[in-house]
Parts: sequence; C-alpha cells; structure tokens
Amino acid sequence: MGFIQHIFNALLLILITSIVQSPESLLVKAGDSASISCTASFGIGYSLSWYLLKPGKTPKLLIYRTSNLASGVSDRFSGTYSGYVFTLNIRGVQSEDDGDYYCMGYYDGGVFTQ
Repeated sequence: MGFIQHIFNALLLILITSIVQSPESLLVKAGDSASISCTASFGIGYSLSWYLLKPGKTPKLLIYRTSNLASGVSDRFSGTYSGYVFTLNIRGVQSEDDGDYYCMGYYDGGVFTQ
C-alpha cells in the first residue's frame, strides 16, 4: 500500500471514527473503586490505551492494547473491553491517582484521543 493510500485511509478513518469518554468528571473517595469508559463509534479492535495526565508532567501510560498494564503501573489499574466500549478500572483509589485520564484509540494509521 502506497503513502497516498495510507494518508487516505487515515483521513477516512478520522472522518468516520470518534471516541466519547464518560463520565467527564468523577469524584471518588480514597479506597473506593472508579471506572471511566471510552466508547468508539467504529471498531478499533483492541487498539486503545489509557493515560494519566498531571499538571506540568508528561502523560503516563497506564494501559496499552486495551488490557495490558504498562511497566511500573500498579495492578490496581485494569482495562476491559466489550463491544465498542473500553473501560479503565481503578480499585482502591489513592490520592496519587488524582489527575486527568485520557483514552487513545488507533486503527490503520489513524489516531483518536479523548
């Protein structure tokens, strides 16, 4: 497949694919569990990652390819998948878990974030 075809595929996918994250905000007490979901409008297979962003820091990869725990990340974090819905689960929430969580989906050269 040529370069132009890759560009076309990426642009086409950007036009037809979106990811919606919910809830937009979440207040959780220490020790409780929390879940955040991202719903894709188009199949992206298992290609979704979760990141934690804190002010002034680079994004921290938590989960890659839907359910794989990134190196050095607590096993309190886990990722699941059902249909077009991807979920980040955090059990035993701690104060250090505070921050902005983002999902990133990618498929055939296109990248989508929420």
